[in-house]
Parts: sequence; structure tokens; C-alpha cells
Amino acid sequence: QVQVVESGGGLVQPGGSLRLSCEVNRPFFSINLVAWYRQPPGKERELVASITRGLSTNYTDSVKGRFTISRNNAKNTVDLQMNSLKSEDTGVYYCNVAARSVRDGIIRVHWGQGTQVTVSS
Repeated sequence: QVQVVESGGGLVQPGGSLRLSCEVNRPFFSINLVAWYRQPPGKERELVASITRGLSTNYTDSVKGRFTISRNNAKNTVDLQMNSLKSEDTGVYYCNVAARSVRDGIIRVHWGQGTQVTVSS
């Protein structure tokens, strides 16, 4: 069973930085896409950034130039470096993994349980 575990959330002041990690118990060659979503208080979940197996990245406009998504092969994680944080970045951050099953070859989507990020003075 694919397990997705996020870590690195916390409380930070505006202008500060946090680094989130998404650990997956599958090798990267079996993973098509990893994405970070967030759900602000009282709002719907939204896509923040994504990275493909070929290392192509995509960002929502509001985080471009501030957030960086990257893959750490040594730790088998996908990290989200968040700089110049704003209050509107507050929310629960979820990792989403699209992985091909070793059992039947079907690509399935798996979610982590989320990590809270609070940007406040």
C-alpha cells in the first residue's frame, strides 16, 4: 500500500520560510506526478505546485517566485521550499501522489493526511 506522509509545517511570521517534505514509500520511477495542494480556512483545496517524473514543475500564480518544489532522491521525498510567506499562505498542505501500481499497472492517486502551515505575527 502506498503511504504518503507530510512533515515540516508550523507557525511562521510573515516574510519567513518553511520547508515541507512529502515522503513516499515507492521508488520515483513508479511515480508519475507529485503535487502539493493546500486548503485555506473556509476555502476549497487548491493546487500549489507539482513535479513530474521527468522533473517538470508547475506552480500556481500566487506562489511563483516564492515557492520551489524539488525531489530529493536520497531521502525519497518531494520538498516544497516556501519563502517570503504571507498570511494568505495559511492552510493545511497536502501531498498528492500519482503512482503506478506494481500489482496491476494502474495509476492511482494517493493523499497524505496534511500538515498545518500558519503564517501570522
